[in-house]
Amino acid sequence: MSHPDARQAGLFPIGGDLPVARMGFGAMRITGPGIWGDPPDRARALATLRRAAACGVTLIDTADSYGPYVSEDLIRAALYPYDGLVIATKGGHTRHGPNVWRPVGNPDYLRQCVLMSMRRLGVARIDLWQLHRVGPDCPPETQFQAIAEMRQEGLIRHVGLSEVSVEMIERARRFFPVATVQNRYNLVNRLSEDVLDYCVAHDIGFIPWAPLAAGGLAHAHGALTRVARDLGATTGQVALAWLLRRAPVMLPIPGTGSPDHVDENVAAAGLTLDDATFAHLDQEGRAEWRRLSGS
Repeated sequence: MSHPDARQAGLFPIGGDLPVARMGFGAMRITGPGIWGDPPDRARALATLRRAAACGVTLIDTADSYGPYVSEDLIRAALYPYDGLVIATKGGHTRHGPNVWRPVGNPDYLRQCVLMSMRRLGVARIDLWQLHRVGPDCPPETQFQAIAEMRQEGLIRHVGLSEVSVEMIERARRFFPVATVQNRYNLVNRLSEDVLDYCVAHDIGFIPWAPLAAGGLAHAHGALTRVARDLGATTGQVALAWLLRRAPVMLPIPGTGSPDHVDENVAAAGLTLDDATFAHLDQEGRAEWRRLSGS
């Protein structure tokens, strides 16, 4: 059976030396409700991961807090020894129940996050480890120093940050090269526009989470729906194609617990938007963002 090919989106070298297909996969949704516990159908979750790899996805994004631990365990069960794959994980978020997330930046905790992720994934070094959130319990520089030490020890190859400002990225770069930034960004959420521009200027991979959100643009008569109908595509595919066109450092990681939905998402890697369509969607997306944000 043939699959769409994520490599149609092109490649991006994380940290300058770790090339991945620009269409990735986010492994949050393969866990239970509220990103808590085991998935309702373990076999389907494993099949979803394997389908992503079969579709040419080479960047699998996860976190120790997904489950917690469940997503990493499933990735190892489905994909180890990760031939040709980059398994990116995150640490720094504690879990106290379904949909409850509490950041902790204590250096001892961050080291535990890294060491336990290595153990669960079965690797001697994590290719891309991301600070899930800068914890409020100690200064950011204390957290960055701890991460820098783990990188120097060879536990981490490349370091990423999540939900950060340009100012925080620059503070972190005093301690280590920032290879990726993972912030919420999509057609109708432009809060991180300045962060994306900074990443473009410095060749930092930008991983947009919630990439499929489209607000009113996906309504029956919205701009996204009209474009999708004209192209014979889904609104989600057009939203992903717009992201890929937006910046060469963009690395979307749409997540799902369905193998068929993997195919649908990855097919967006082969969807090309012309200049006029891209500009129209950009304009409509910015207008929707102003409406939603009240700005």
